[in-house]
Parts: sequence; C-alpha cells; structure tokens
Amino acid sequence: MEYEIDKYLTNSQKAFNKLQNFSQKDIDKIVKVIMQKAVEYNKKFAQMAVAETGIGKVEDKITKNILASKYVYDSIKDFKSVGVISSSNNITEIAHPIGSILAIIPATNPTSTLIFKTLIAIKTRNPIIFSLPIKAKNTCSFTAKILYEAALEAGLPKYSIQWVSSPNRAKTKLIMRDNRLALILATGGQSLVKEAYSSGTPALGVGPGNVPVLIDAQNIKLEYAIKAIIKSKTFDNGTICASEQSIIIPRAYIYDLIQILKKHNAYILNEDEIKRVEKVVYNKDKEMMSADIVGKSAYYILLKSGIKIDYEPSIIVAPLKGIGKEYPISAEILAPVLSLYTVDDFDDGISMAQEVIEFGGKGHTASIFSNSEANIIKYSTSMQVSRVVVNTPSSQGAVGGIYNNLTPSLTLGCGSYGKNITTDNVSVQHLLNIQRVAKPHTNISINI
Repeated sequence: MEYEIDKYLTNSQKAFNKLQNFSQKDIDKIVKVIMQKAVEYNKKFAQMAVAETGIGKVEDKITKNILASKYVYDSIKDFKSVGVISSSNNITEIAHPIGSILAIIPATNPTSTLIFKTLIAIKTRNPIIFSLPIKAKNTCSFTAKILYEAALEAGLPKYSIQWVSSPNRAKTKLIMRDNRLALILATGGQSLVKEAYSSGTPALGVGPGNVPVLIDAQNIKLEYAIKAIIKSKTFDNGTICASEQSIIIPRAYIYDLIQILKKHNAYILNEDEIKRVEKVVYNKDKEMMSADIVGKSAYYILLKSGIKIDYEPSIIVAPLKGIGKEYPISAEILAPVLSLYTVDDFDDGISMAQEVIEFGGKGHTASIFSNSEANIIKYSTSMQVSRVVVNTPSSQGAVGGIYNNLTPSLTLGCGSYGKNITTDNVSVQHLLNIQRVAKPHTNISINI
C-alpha cells in the first residue's frame, strides 16, 4: 500500500514540475476543454451516480454537474492564475501554484464535486489526486478518466489528475500525512474532515449544515417562501448541506403555513409518527443521521417508518417542541425531512434559529424570508454562520451563481465557528501562493 501511495505522490510531483512552465493561455485552453467534456457527459455522470449510490435524483444531479462545470468555469475563466497578477503601490503580486492537492469526494455529490475540484486545481496549475467514496468509486473513476483523457489531449501533463481507484481510509490517511502533499480539499463526512485537519497538511474543509429558515411572515408572502423551501429541500432529495433543516415561524401564522404546506404535498407528522420517523432517520448510537436514508425520497422514508399514504409527498414536516438530542429531527438530515417550530415573534425566531445553529451547523448557512431590510440585517448579525441566503432556496442559493452572486462552489467554508480557515465559497483564489515583490518608497534613504 505504501508503494502505491508513493507512486501517486511521485507522479504528482513530476506533473507539478512540468506545470510550472505553462502559460495562462496554455492553462485556460485546458480548463475550457475540461469544462466542455464535463458538460458533454453531465447526464451520463448523473445517471451513473444515482445508479451506483442510490442517492438523490438524476435530473438534480445534472443541474449540480452544470453548476460544477459551466457556472464554475464562467466564474474562473478570466481569473489571473499565472505570473504577475497585479502591480500597484510598489507591490507586484505573482501567482504561484501551491503543489499537489488531495481532494476528498463525498458520495452525496460525487461527480459535481470531482468536476469542480478538477477545474479549480488545473486552473491554478496544481496536480490533483482524488480520494473517492467507496459508494461511488466506479462513477468517480469513470468521471475522472473522461476529464483526464480530454485534458491530456489538450496538453495537460501526464499524472496531473490521478485517483485512488481502490479507495480506503488507510490509503487516504497515508496520503494526507505525506510531506509531498501541499493541501487537502476535504469535502465529506466530519470524521474524515477532522482527520484532514489533524494530518499536519494544510486543509480546506467544510462543516455540517443544520440550516434554520426564519419566515418573517409579516413581511413576505407565505406561498412564495414555502415554494422556495420545498424546491430547495427536495433538490436531489436534500443532499446539499446548505438545504433547510428547520422552519421557524411566528405562531400567529401557523395555520396558514400548514395549509400551504399541505397544498404543496408536504406530509405533516403527528406525535406518534414523529417517533417512528426519528428511529429511521437518526442513529442515536452514532448521534447522527442514518446513512441509509441520505438522499432518499420522502415517500421512501415514510414507508420505511411504517407510514402508508396514497400519494407521493414532497417533503416530511415534523412539528417539534424542542431542539437537541431528545429531538433527533432537529439535527441535520440530508433528506427531505424538516422540523417546524412556532415562536412568539420575530425576535423569538432569531433566538430559536440561534439554538438550531448551536446544536449543529455553526458556521455554515442560515436562511431568511423577509422584505424588511432591517429584519434581514438583524437576523444576519445574530447568526454565527458564513452565509445568509435571503428569499431564495437555500440549497441552490448557498452554492452560488444560480440565484445570487456568491462564488459558485461545491466546497462551502464555515469559518472559525465551524473550525474551518475560511468563510468563503472555496474557489481558485484559495489554491495559490501569492508572492509579493516589494520595491522601496521613492524617497527612501539609507544612512550608515
């Protein structure tokens, strides 16, 4: 196994040495070809991912692949990543690549994350090695091979893109700890992200999302808010960490809210049904969501819980009385399951959202529906999160590019609140060493 790991890193260093001689024009040509090949195969990639993992929906994985390829490409194509990138005030900035990157890929978003990380790594002249999820290793190997072969034809040095085709945790840990590795892009389960941070190698990681969505019902149309929330939570069956987890609304509007939810095929659980669903969606021993319901449909989860209905529900909504371990559905569930809380007023709603974030999801994302600028700012300044999405589906809003001008990304930093180094949507600017050439002031004098 150590020989295999050595081979990956030795070959990656060879590629790195060759990439140093590539111009911006050379790199941009290759990056464009990678994007075009990803767009060409995006439907195939999506179909393979769902077939192999059983997670999510083909049509939504197609959208994710488009985001990861076309949207990401459009956001980085004009970015200067080679040579002198700026010069002012007697400071010249020169972009240098950081070196070999290990990219951890999650089973929830396998092809889109792989496409995204390939584009930002090659754009910055960094060779990349993929640690693939066991659940999606065949799909990811196929995706990486397609992109790699297209890039080779466009002039990319051999071994600039590699993948561990027979992945396991031991191999990943060995690569993480090797001194020849420059950076880990860690998108995946929390245990693996923690290992990345403790490896001794610089790491850009993510954190869990447990997104509260506060509906300022006095200042927004309820129908609009609910349609957006359902659009988000059903997107790829809730597999994006930035999808909403808890709806919070003043109790004066709860009747109207329930009626609109039902109108849009949401299934509202009673107290007995909440207990049944809890057992299915949450693993109390591991204190986390059950792996076998991630990315499954609302109908599948109800059926597994012994709840039979005669229609296909959009989402499952659990009215809860509290937050914490005694209320498992108040935790992050990457499936179309939402908790629901009623509060006295807007300020009480902020306090409830803070509790949700504190229980799980610090640093990630919060959502609000309101047309009151004062309330939006009040809510945002109270949330220990890296991004607040306003009046948009949170899943699609947080990843950027679709509904707003956030940087399109499949790696969402959670800042110090989430034990990450950045609050940014990670992209090319995080994969460069910026060298600063400092010239003296024009009036300098040196006396000896």
